[in-house]
Amino acid sequence: MSRTPVKTSASPNAAEMAPPSGRPVVDDAASPAALSRLAGAIGELRALAVAPMLRQALDCLKAEDAKAGSEWALKALELDPRSGMAWYVLAVAREKAGDFGASLKAYESALALAPDRTDVANDLGRLAFRMGLKDVAEQLFRRYLEANPASFEAANNLACALRDQSRSAEAIDVLKAAIKASPNEALLWNTLGTVVCEQGELRQSVIFFEEALRLAPDFAKARYNHGNALLGLGELEAALCDCQGAMAQAESEDDRLMMQLARSTIQICRGRIGDGWDDYEARLHPRFADSTRFLVDRPRWTPEADLQGKTLLLMGEQGLGDEVLFANLVPDVLDALGPGGKLVLALEPRLVELFRRSFPDAQIGAHATWRIDGRTLRGAPFLGSADEIDLWAPLASPLRRFRRSLDAFPRRERFLVADPARVRRWRKILASAPPGRKVGIVWKSLNLDGARSRYYSPFDLWAPVLKTPGVSFVNIQYGDCAAELEFARRQFGVDIWEPPGIDLKNDLDEVAALTCALDLTLGFANASSNIAAACGAPTWIVSVPGAWTRLGTDQMPWYPQARVFLPSGFGRWGEAMDEIAAALARIDGPGGTGPTPMG
Repeated sequence: MSRTPVKTSASPNAAEMAPPSGRPVVDDAASPAALSRLAGAIGELRALAVAPMLRQALDCLKAEDAKAGSEWALKALELDPRSGMAWYVLAVAREKAGDFGASLKAYESALALAPDRTDVANDLGRLAFRMGLKDVAEQLFRRYLEANPASFEAANNLACALRDQSRSAEAIDVLKAAIKASPNEALLWNTLGTVVCEQGELRQSVIFFEEALRLAPDFAKARYNHGNALLGLGELEAALCDCQGAMAQAESEDDRLMMQLARSTIQICRGRIGDGWDDYEARLHPRFADSTRFLVDRPRWTPEADLQGKTLLLMGEQGLGDEVLFANLVPDVLDALGPGGKLVLALEPRLVELFRRSFPDAQIGAHATWRIDGRTLRGAPFLGSADEIDLWAPLASPLRRFRRSLDAFPRRERFLVADPARVRRWRKILASAPPGRKVGIVWKSLNLDGARSRYYSPFDLWAPVLKTPGVSFVNIQYGDCAAELEFARRQFGVDIWEPPGIDLKNDLDEVAALTCALDLTLGFANASSNIAAACGAPTWIVSVPGAWTRLGTDQMPWYPQARVFLPSGFGRWGEAMDEIAAALARIDGPGGTGPTPMG
């Protein structure tokens, strides 16, 4: 089950996402309940020499001293390297320390030495789940459930693995059976809530979360999930109250950090932008399970640091669209560094050319990202030695200083610059497209798992927009979209024109020029629409309730010229599409003779 380290692309774009759901499988291996079960198992080893050492390790874990717990487990293994229980305790300790690679290997050793201990299989599955190996986790959970068919925890864990593979119907079937057998288990109602919430049924999910809280009022994850659902429904104060309450009840630091990150988005949606950015730093804490480890051995920037005359490294983070969004603050950073300072930007490789043109006074290179043993690592290999760097920060962190209020967002026409020659070339090419206003369209993200799919309208609901007279639609949707283009031809009688000679996923400098040559870019927030808006091109963005990127407004302060269309609730895409179609129909003037800016 170990995985060879591989170089990977940037993490998924999160720019239009609500807070992450509290959706982990049951317990963590060092929760009070789990440690109690482990103590009972160790008690059975009373006659063995390793038992006192393992009890010491367990005491350390109860005191949240994972390092000492690991040391005692290793001492036990020195005495008996074939003790499955010692490997099990070591696995728990290393997981608690955040060393997922060593923990995974220790769990595998424990399972090999004690194949009848299905609880080891369950914990190994839980760690595989945490590391993103959902298919592996599913198989281990099934093994545990087969051995423990009456276990509601086993059913819950399997349902979580199915849900996160976008197999919601199967997950619901597993949960229904488990709830029928154990109707008073709050854990099952909470997980059922997360499944239906991901399907966009927020009101229904609230009912299930409330049942979980009725059964277990101190259930922190259920309270947190309840708050996330309320945020999507626009009930901001109630969402914040739930999040605060969940943080006070959190069983682990990882959970508390996840909830703090959620609180950051709620604060931003309430217009408390500075407080939100302060909370947003939780994403970087080493105890946060999904944190990125930045491979930079230089002092970390803080908001009070004097930047004048310094060399500052900013490392791109989150997804590609987020790197574009957060670059809104780069001009302010350059001003703060002054003529004697220097800005170094490490960015997603596909953005380097566009950013070099936009910020000629900065040094810009590509970051590299690896996923190793469940952890994301990111470095800037183009730097060689980092000795010249005075300070560094992840790209979003300076928002804490430069964007603490709505008034701090400047009314800049653009902060990225498309290549003027390429723009002229695309205007000539677009003249060969069908007559009408040239409107580029994007309708999805490449990362459309179950959790993200509710943020994008089904393609068939685009019918009112695509049938608007006098508009020539241009495909700027990256990825495989042949099925949607054929669907538009067959069902709507609309040919979405495909621009020739461009890789819409990888040629982002060309994408920037193309969007600046179009009359309008229209669609959901993804890399292409963020680039268009950052370059000052006319852009219409279809947003969603609870999107923190709107900063509590009905606009996108990052992109002053962009217009936002917002349905009144999740899944109510029809009303947004009707509004867009009506707005397109109101645009005056003949088309087909070149771009005319539209606001």
